[in-house]
Amino acid sequence: MIEAGSFVAAAAKRGFSVYSGVPCSYLTPFINYTIGSDRLRYVAAANEGDAVAIAAGAELGGCGGVAMFQNSGLGNAVNPLTSLTWTFRIPILLIVTWRGEPGGHADEPQHELMGQITPRMLELMDIPWTLFPASDAAIAPTLDVAVARMRAEQRPYALVMRKGSVADSALSGELRPPVPLKAASVPRRPAVARRQAMLAAIRAADTGRDVLVATTGYMGRELYALGDRANQLYMVGSMGCAVSLALGIALAQPRRRVIAIDGDGAALMRLGALSTVAYERPDNLVHIVIDNGQHESTGGQSTVSPHVDFCAIAAACGYPAVATASEPAELSALLAAQSSGPLFIHVPVLPGVPAKLPRPVITPAEVAARFRQHLKD
Repeated sequence: MIEAGSFVAAAAKRGFSVYSGVPCSYLTPFINYTIGSDRLRYVAAANEGDAVAIAAGAELGGCGGVAMFQNSGLGNAVNPLTSLTWTFRIPILLIVTWRGEPGGHADEPQHELMGQITPRMLELMDIPWTLFPASDAAIAPTLDVAVARMRAEQRPYALVMRKGSVADSALSGELRPPVPLKAASVPRRPAVARRQAMLAAIRAADTGRDVLVATTGYMGRELYALGDRANQLYMVGSMGCAVSLALGIALAQPRRRVIAIDGDGAALMRLGALSTVAYERPDNLVHIVIDNGQHESTGGQSTVSPHVDFCAIAAACGYPAVATASEPAELSALLAAQSSGPLFIHVPVLPGVPAKLPRPVITPAEVAARFRQHLKD
């Protein structure tokens, strides 16, 4: 058994400073310590996949990222672990508990199957793993192996935590007092422009220190078609994770404006992420949802967005400012006037894709490496 502070201090020496997670009783003392620590940033994620994306964004921004959750939530993290961190070669540290470990402590029936397959799940995702250190002497060697593998392979490494690995730690940090809601919903506007015109307006508003994270599908391809830039990240897979990735980047790079360009289908898939963004309140983050009412890149199937008031949801979650823009000039004006955030902008657009839309010739791993270097420069 170890003290949580011993692990956190050793991890900090190796560059890990942003933790994101979802509670588990095995993790309770560890999460309690990280919440109250002034040596790191802890972000409470709405689900395990968001935690992975937040940690990945922090890593891209130059801060070592840690995602932690129980193994029963590993299923929620499979998508970003297989199509974000693996595809873009983003090395984050995972701390996954081992509920239902065969031969281990008696546990609830819902943990039985996942307990049996946790190691195989990690191995199937090409994630090397070892047991979380249970003694002070094991902390440094365990972290050194993890960091060496992460650097060499540019992929996550998992520490699997058994029950009782960490000594009890009282919860010393508390939720910040609620902030009075400032924003109110704004009337929904009819679509009059297409997605590419709105993307062009976003690019034109780039101050030179902005970074753009475009969600998967046609969004990233159309942004790329307008002109490839080192400050643009074109997501593939990991649908719904764009704003969580952007949140991690914004926390790691507080002097840069981070613009998350989401889609209606992606935003609906992980609506819980809006609550996390609003609670963290990074004033350098802009969250734009470009809404055509369709899953356009998969055949144009309708989403339920015509029945959803995105601005009302963002306002209720606690975004201090919400707005809507149906024309490029309106969007340009909102971005030019933005002083602090997070700012939420709903952008209705007409369906339609430019003819002969190209795919990026640069690979996702190359995009991430270039993006990471851009942030360092």
